Amino acid sequence: MGNRVTRGDFEWVYTEQPHTQRRKEILAKYPEIKALMGPDPHLKWIVSGMVFVQLLACYLVKDLSWKWVFFWAYAFGGCINHSMTLAIHDISHNVAFGNKQTKWNRWFAVFANLPIGVPYSASFKKYHIDHHRYLGGDSLDVDIPTDFEGWFFCTPLRKLLWLFLQPLFYSLRPLYVNPKTITQMEIFNALVQFSVDLVIYYFWGLKPIIYLIAGTILCMGLHPISGHFIAEHYMFLKGYETYSYYGPLNWLTFNVGYHMEHHDFPSIPGCKLPMVKKIAAEYYDNLPYHQSWIRVLWAFVFDDTIGPYSRVKRLCKLAKAHE
Repeated sequence: MGNRVTRGDFEWVYTEQPHTQRRKEILAKYPEIKALMGPDPHLKWIVSGMVFVQLLACYLVKDLSWKWVFFWAYAFGGCINHSMTLAIHDISHNVAFGNKQTKWNRWFAVFANLPIGVPYSASFKKYHIDHHRYLGGDSLDVDIPTDFEGWFFCTPLRKLLWLFLQPLFYSLRPLYVNPKTITQMEIFNALVQFSVDLVIYYFWGLKPIIYLIAGTILCMGLHPISGHFIAEHYMFLKGYETYSYYGPLNWLTFNVGYHMEHHDFPSIPGCKLPMVKKIAAEYYDNLPYHQSWIRVLWAFVFDDTIGPYSRVKRLCKLAKAHE
C-alpha cells in the first residue's frame, strides 16, 4: 500500500505563531488596512440566496431516483453546502453584521446552517476562536489531527480513506482533544436545524434530507473544494505553517484561499482579503502558496513525506494549564 510517512511526529516549534508579528508590522506600515475591517454588506444576501436555492433543490429532488439524488448531492448541493460552511466561517468572525451585533451574527449563522442538514455553526464558532488564538496549540487547536490519525493514516490508501472520512474526524475530534460544555446557542442551533429538517421531511419526504446531508458529507470529504482543508496549514515546506491559494475556487469559497491574509487579519471579510495582499504585497509575494487544491490533494495522498503528521504544533500557556 505504499511507503509509510517518514515523520513519526508533528513538527514541534517553540516560537509564537507568525501572524501576530506580521499583523503588527503591516498595520504599522499600512494603517489604511484598518479601513477594510468591518462587515461585508453583501454577505447576508448571498447566503440567503444560497439557502433558498437549496430549499428549491429539496423540492426538485423529492421525486428523483436515489442515484440521481446522490449525483446532485455531490455535483451541486454539496458544493453549495461546503461553500456555506465557509460562509459560516466568515460569519463566525462577525463580518455579516459587525462586531457590535454579535447576536445577529450568531443567529444568522444558524439560518445559514439550514442547508447543511445537521447543526454545525454554533459548535464551529466555539472552537474556531481557539484555532486563531492558539494556532497549532497542543490540546487547543482541534484542527490538528490526533496522534492516532498521524500514526495510522500513513500510506496512500489510508490517507485517501482519511480524506474521505474527514467530515467524521472534523466533527468528532474536538470531543476528544478539547471537550467543552454544550452552550445554549448549540442547543438553539440543534433545535432550529432539526425542526426545519422535520418540516422538509413532512412535506417532501426523506430524499431531500438525504440530499442535504449526503452533499455535506461527500463534499467535505473527497472533493476538489476540500483541498483547502489540507492546503491551509499542512506543512508542505519546512518552516511554513500557513499557505494561501489564489486560484478560481476562491469565487465559490468566500476567498478562504487567502488564508495567510485571513490569519493575519481575521476581522477583515473574505471579499476584502485580496486588497490586503495588494496593499502589503511585499509581505506575501515571497511566501509559498498553492496553485491548485486538486494538486494539494494528490500530493497529500502520494507524497510519502506528507500526511496527518505534517502539522506545526506548539505548547501554549493555556495548553500547559489544560494538561
